[in-house]
Amino acid sequence: MFIINCPFCGERDQSEFSAGGEAHIVRPKQPTELTDDEWADFLFMRKNIKGIQFERWNHSHGCRKWFNVIRDTSNDKIHAVYKMGEKPPSN
Repeated sequence: MFIINCPFCGERDQSEFSAGGEAHIVRPKQPTELTDDEWADFLFMRKNIKGIQFERWNHSHGCRKWFNVIRDTSNDKIHAVYKMGEKPPSN
């Protein structure tokens, strides 16, 4: 377990949150023009790297709001937390 600093509620235990996957996935501008393989890549293919990753999280057992986290997946160290729509802070 680790602590996440919800930008709306403050520090809480990770068990109060739900991970929402990779952050900053841009929807294709013309989805109807994509091939089936390109559409499948957009829907299902994520980086899922070992190291620094930008993720979406939801405070599901709290304020229920979504926000972004920069987290090192190798050790769960959180480098930054920021609200949806904000630009990621530079490290």
